[in-house]
Amino acid sequence: MADLPAIVAAFGHVLHQAGVPVTPERSARFARAVALAEPATLTELAALGRTTLLSSHEQIEVFDRVFAQVFRGILDYAEFRSDSAETPPLASSLPQDDVPPTESDDRGGSTEVRPGGSADAGEGDDDEDETDDDRETVLAAWSTEERLGHKNFADCTPDELALITALVAQLPFVAPLRTARRQRKHASGKTLDVRATLRRAHRTSGDPVHRVHRKATTRPRRVVLLADVSGSMEPYSRVYLHLMRGAVKALGSEAFVFATRLTRLTRQLSLTHPDIAYRKAAEAAPDWSGGTRIGSALKSFIDDYGRRGLARGAVVVIVSDGWEVGDPQLVRRSMEQLSRLAFRVIWVNPRKAARGYQPLVGGMAAALPYVDTFVSGHSLRALAEVMSAIRQAQVAGRRVAAPVRLPAFPEVPDPEAGADAASAPRNIFPTGTLLSGGL
Repeated sequence: MADLPAIVAAFGHVLHQAGVPVTPERSARFARAVALAEPATLTELAALGRTTLLSSHEQIEVFDRVFAQVFRGILDYAEFRSDSAETPPLASSLPQDDVPPTESDDRGGSTEVRPGGSADAGEGDDDEDETDDDRETVLAAWSTEERLGHKNFADCTPDELALITALVAQLPFVAPLRTARRQRKHASGKTLDVRATLRRAHRTSGDPVHRVHRKATTRPRRVVLLADVSGSMEPYSRVYLHLMRGAVKALGSEAFVFATRLTRLTRQLSLTHPDIAYRKAAEAAPDWSGGTRIGSALKSFIDDYGRRGLARGAVVVIVSDGWEVGDPQLVRRSMEQLSRLAFRVIWVNPRKAARGYQPLVGGMAAALPYVDTFVSGHSLRALAEVMSAIRQAQVAGRRVAAPVRLPAFPEVPDPEAGADAASAPRNIFPTGTLLSGGL
């Protein structure tokens, strides 16, 4: 949430004016709760506010009215009509312009403001009265973030994509943890530190009265991101470029992009100014929006970086729709090698969100047996699943079962081509099957 302290402070001030004794300490507690819980809906946000800001059950009604006014943009003027027997606590905090008139106007006719905000004369038409009486008032409205939460990136307008990229830059990045080799002294440790215990025993005539224990420590696990920036991934590549920059800045991750070849963008994305970082990244990848060669890109990553230690024990995140113009067997062999090197392999495919999706595309079908976590990542809400998969990598652990081996792709000769073309390996999936499975 943008400028969270200012919003929470303003909300606490309005509550205080409405009669709820909100203190700065409670407002700070509410801000910490929002930052930790990360509420996805207004209902969850209201529950956090009731828990941290209120001190009695009688304050709930006032809180709900103030919350509706501030966060939902709702104001039911029927609560403040002159015929109401009770003046709500929120009326004193409203500006005078927001309180509707209840006395007769200059023409002598009595007027009445309805919840929809329209005034009708006492002698008005019956049909108009029935229309106003039957008008439904919308009591809840989604915020911009909630409205875009489930919208596919491919269906967003340029303005919506600009807002989404700003929201992606604010996502909390939490690195997965691994057990370090070194241990540290800890009172609740389970390992006995023999040397430290014997040194301390010199103070008690050799009797180990005080025993020293050690406990294993944790260190952040390396995260490597490889994003497909080919033409088929154009609606998603810009959003994931912002995600990769956030991971590089927050976690020290390694970032790569590929289309027809592999390009390392860690140095470019680590620049402080975002505009300069994205311009340098675009200049470094000349094959942007080109073809897709997943197998050769993965092989280049393993040969040049993976075997040297960059992928060993790391969480590797691959963002691609699985469209491969080359040999699917190269994808299979590269993913098999990568699964042995990496701790976890997470594959993000935006096409997975389509109804009835099946991974029948040659590259996706070849890679899927070696993937530990398969998510869509097509929207803001789906990005939360990607972040959760990265964060929970240490909980899931390394894959134990052996991957399912795909049968070798046979060579399908083309009768219209020559002998050289007939001997080349081809994709066994028909064109219609690829299109229906990929989309």
